[in-house]
Amino acid sequence: MKLIVTVGMPGSGKDELVQLAHEAGLATLKMGDLVRAETQRRGLPLTNANIGRIAAEEREKHGPAIWAQRALPKLTETRMLVDGCRSDSEVTVFRHHFGDLYVLGIFASPETRYERLSRRARSDDDMQEFYDRDRRELKWGIGNAFALADGMLVNEGSLDEFRRTTRRRIDEILQA
Repeated sequence: MKLIVTVGMPGSGKDELVQLAHEAGLATLKMGDLVRAETQRRGLPLTNANIGRIAAEEREKHGPAIWAQRALPKLTETRMLVDGCRSDSEVTVFRHHFGDLYVLGIFASPETRYERLSRRARSDDDMQEFYDRDRRELKWGIGNAFALADGMLVNEGSLDEFRRTTRRRIDEILQA
């Protein structure tokens, strides 16, 4: 099985990468969907605050790798991309279970990411909420996950440029 795991801050381009991976024939799983499903299961509205609280509560209760552990049974295809790794503990879970693993970091500056999220009119388009979300994800260990990345995409240019670079990188990873 070939597994690509992405790590990137909100607004860095992970959603676009997921779409491109899907177009390249990879099955995809967004770890955030697991958190959203748990939030809905508890009958809570899907707000940034609720999703973040549930993600944190589950990490505190079950350990920092809980979302990766819950993703494992869903990883059944021969070529997959898992979006949204948030810690080195999650990277460790994936490395333990998958020999053919590539951790791909996606970087965009805070200014670029905030601008993108503001244009999307997402729930975290308020600057304070944006920085609160960044701090929360950094607290979970996303910086450590970045440090373990096998490769990095920088997404500071145009959407077309990112798409071209990302398609090339996906092809390179799949051929390796």
